[in-house]
Amino acid sequence: MNIEILIADYHNEQHAKDLGFLLNEYAKDPMGANSPLNVGIQDKVASELAKQPGAFSVLAYVNGKPAGLINNLQTFSSFKCKPIINIHDVGVTKEFRGLKLSTKMLDKVEEVAKQRGCCKLTLEVLSGNTPAKNSYKKFGFEGYELDPEMGKAEFWEKSI
Repeated sequence: MNIEILIADYHNEQHAKDLGFLLNEYAKDPMGANSPLNVGIQDKVASELAKQPGAFSVLAYVNGKPAGLINNLQTFSSFKCKPIINIHDVGVTKEFRGLKLSTKMLDKVEEVAKQRGCCKLTLEVLSGNTPAKNSYKKFGFEGYELDPEMGKAEFWEKSI
């Protein structure tokens, strides 16, 4: 079995196609949106990510087949005056789960973050996604808090 982990080239036609395919597979999963993406989004996600300063995607291939992705967005910590990598999407297709692809991809994300002088990695995870939470804990992630008396940070959103 040949496993390849690489940084996507958003201008590479095959990488762009695979990124759209993998993001759609993630979206169809109950831990994604449980609904397929609009085809237009699949077709343009790579070109739109390419416009985002500091964005990068990690792709996993197994025997040449697209198997997993992590989309990442660079942001900034005002408290530490250093960049942060927010891990925005993590997905492994059902066919290739159990091969520790998410850990291999997270290793690549951490490598890039260290090269960029980042102070931390951040991500969001659904409270009911126990397999992902366990994987992230093994990798060293934990709930974020500044002061234990104030509790852990919560991720909120407002659609616009």
